[in-house]
Formats: sequence, C-alpha cells, structure tokens
Amino acid sequence: MIQSPLYNEFPTLLKRYFSGKVQKISLNAGFTCPNRDGTKGNGGCTYCNNQTFNPDYCKTEKSVTAQLEEGKRFFSRKYPEMNYLAYFQAYTNTYAELDGLKRKYEEALSVAGVVGLVIGTRPDCMPDELLHYLKELNKQHFLLVEYGIESTNDNTLERINRGHTFADTVDAIERTVACGILTGGHVILGLPGETTEEIIAQAAAISCLPLDTLKIHQLQLICGTAMAREYAMHPDHFHLFEVDEYIDLVIDYIQHLRPDIVLERFVSQSPKELLIAPDWGLKNYEFTDRIQKRMVEKGAYQGKLYTD
Repeated sequence: MIQSPLYNEFPTLLKRYFSGKVQKISLNAGFTCPNRDGTKGNGGCTYCNNQTFNPDYCKTEKSVTAQLEEGKRFFSRKYPEMNYLAYFQAYTNTYAELDGLKRKYEEALSVAGVVGLVIGTRPDCMPDELLHYLKELNKQHFLLVEYGIESTNDNTLERINRGHTFADTVDAIERTVACGILTGGHVILGLPGETTEEIIAQAAAISCLPLDTLKIHQLQLICGTAMAREYAMHPDHFHLFEVDEYIDLVIDYIQHLRPDIVLERFVSQSPKELLIAPDWGLKNYEFTDRIQKRMVEKGAYQGKLYTD
C-alpha cells in the first residue's frame, strides 16, 4: 500500500476551503497574449497551441456563462452535487482593460454553483491596478492566480519566445502573494537546450519563490507550432523523454522542491490528433499512479533533498 503523503496534492488544498467536491471548468474568454498581438512579439510561445487544453465547450463565440453551464452539464452527470471553479485558462487572462476583465470575472462568479476563480496568466501581465482589484475580490471569493513560469533560465525563455524574463516572474509572484492571494506556477520540463542537471537545479529556484501551488508538465511537440517546425528541421536539438525516464526526472525534481508547495499535476495530455511526441498512451491518473509507485520503490518524497 502507498504511504501518504509522498507529496502535497491539490485536492488536499481545496479541502481547506470547501467541504464538498469542487471541479475546475476551463474557459476561453477571448483573450490574446502580448507576444501574439505584436506588443512584445508575434506568433506566441514556440510550443503553444491552445487547442491542446480547450474542451469542446470552450469556444470564444460562447459567453462565459454559456461555457460554464455547458461544463456544468458535462461534469454533473457523474457528480450532481459538485461545485465549480471557473478556470480562465486559454491565453493570457489578465491581458485586457480592467473594466472588461471585471465583467468577465464577475459574470463567472454569478453563475450558480461557481464558488471561485482560477486565473491563468503571464508574469508580465499583472498591473498593480488589476492586482488591487483581485485583492478585494479575494476577500469574498476563492481565488488562485496561476503564472506561466515555464523556465527559470532566461536563455530558454528567449528561445521559446516567452517575451519576459525570470525576474518578471519573481516580481509578479511576490506582488501577488503580498496581496494575500493564492499563487501558483507552471513549468515545462524538457525544453530545448536544458540539460537534466539544469532541470533539477531549477527546483531550487522555484523553491525560493513564495508559491502555493505548482504544475509540472512534460514538453510536448504539437502540430502547427513553431517548435514542431524546429523539431522537423533539427530533431537533434531536442531530448524527448521516454516515460520511465520522465518519471524518474519528476521524482528527482520534486525531491528537491520545498516540501510545502502543493503539486497539482505532473503531466499534460494533449489531443492525440495534435500530438507529435512524446506519445506515452497514459491517462493523467495512470501516470500519477506510476509516479507514486515509483516513489515508494525509491523511498522518495517531496522535499527529501531540499536544502533551505
């Protein structure tokens, strides 16, 4: 039997705030990004195709309310008593005028059964005016702001066309946490040019940030992206992990992480028709089961190798 806790799980965090089951509903609220619209660049991040994490109900021609209601119908078939978090996921969900952002956030919170917001964004798209508003919103509702960190290496960030530096990440996270808002991060393991040793060393830099939550994903090559074209021309520039190799990498990474960070997930699962590689053929829960079993075999746990 697997002994707990091997790491801090996201459902445990939610239980601090909610007595019943809570499910995220992903939204596409029609935002763009500063490295897509020409403000900082064009074409977006080289790995990005937002179709990979938008469910069928996430269509920009549908209102926030319509998307939430459709998502609720989908999930309520299995859990009729569930409550929901509106997850502003696609693109940069703080990249608009403040009044427009308020309308969309408050529209989501007005939908029956929606008990809070999760807002995905970039570190360079959190102005103080918006943060002040979110600080007030946080006093009345559950709120988690999730920043795309992707890498702590500025050379990598430039190579993948992120359009911001790691210093921008540190600044945004520290300002958000100072407002009393739950703050999460997202990193991609296996970005081109980063060695295994550099990836593991990244865990120390992440641990220095006052993050509440962290998502870890493997690099995926997706049809229609600049990175997919780069891979076609220079496959030798990439190291695509086999599944067992990636499992060991993740375990090593989280053993070097600060032990109180909540780990939301370890893997991303893109639609098969869009995925070029790696195709491991595992569902998220199957991957998590393998992670946990391997951790038990290795005597591993979150923070085991962490040094303050």
